[in-house]
Amino acid sequence: MKKIRVMIVDDSATVRQVLSAVLSDSPDIEVIATAADPIFAYEKMQKDWPDVLVLDVEMPRMDGITFLRKLMSERPIAVVICSTLTEKGTHTSMQALAAGAVGIAAKPTTGLRQFLQESSADLVNQIRAAAKAQVKNIGGSASVKMAPASIVPPKHILPVQKKPIVTAPTFVGEDINKVIAIGASTGGTQALEFLLKSLPASTPGIVVVQHMPEKFTAAFAQRLNSICAMEILEASRGDKVQTGRVLIAPGGKHMTLKRADTHYIVDVNPGPPVNRHCPSVDVLYRSVARAAGAHALGIILTGMGDDGARGMKELHETGATTLAQNEASCVVYGMPKEAVNLGGVSRSLSLQAMGPAILGYAKNG
Repeated sequence: MKKIRVMIVDDSATVRQVLSAVLSDSPDIEVIATAADPIFAYEKMQKDWPDVLVLDVEMPRMDGITFLRKLMSERPIAVVICSTLTEKGTHTSMQALAAGAVGIAAKPTTGLRQFLQESSADLVNQIRAAAKAQVKNIGGSASVKMAPASIVPPKHILPVQKKPIVTAPTFVGEDINKVIAIGASTGGTQALEFLLKSLPASTPGIVVVQHMPEKFTAAFAQRLNSICAMEILEASRGDKVQTGRVLIAPGGKHMTLKRADTHYIVDVNPGPPVNRHCPSVDVLYRSVARAAGAHALGIILTGMGDDGARGMKELHETGATTLAQNEASCVVYGMPKEAVNLGGVSRSLSLQAMGPAILGYAKNG
């Protein structure tokens, strides 16, 4: 079995020691080196290039963001950011994801050793996902390779053939039948940024599950809100789904869609992981199938694993249009592939084509 070769870059000797120990317990992972800062790391990498880099963001001599950008411009590599659960740490982590990091793992400011040991399973999964990532599709390189969604003619994307309507809620008054549900994991932060930036404020309401640790989703929503035409919020219980608004499930809580008279609202609750995730894409999709049925548009983006595949099939069976990101444009073609294999996808599209598909749905239903 070929092992995933990992380098740890962190100015804390404790972090380097504990991470090395917990990662070495995984039979498919080998820690080939550690470094106290990016300068030392780069020297070691020239002699032995790792598969995955576990990178801190706040370090002496050179910060993690600068180092990440240097690597992505010279020789792209799969990077998992290991960042503190502070306001500064979360916002810096968003910069790292935008710059091309594949995933993000949290570390606290106190109780570090115990936390890292207890959270090792999440980090191991992040590393495994990163090892499978197509780094050429991440961050800055993606923005160069991808043409603006607006130049892809909608006629090449729609119409998508719908199945006969099985269930469909009926509303009176305000026309709020349309709702878009999006699920993503590894590589999803970049994909969502690209997609949401292409949408106008007149787009129907969107609900999103992006696998991300607790406290990081608020910073993610704030970043997107600052660069997109739509209003983008971390969801709270009772928030209304409405035109021009995107609600992102908070880390550590499941989000579901519900009907309330003439509109949709979301419910947000803690709960056990589903498919190893909280929030779970499957939980969201199943609630959308019940609440919106054939009126909904379901989209599954890049990500490792199978979360969302069964929920998308249920959504598809109500007559809803369901779209999957295609393999060529995915960072990790895991979740979309599983949804396709289960027969829950109406059509697979490139990330560039998703924007026109959404606009077509908004116009034609």
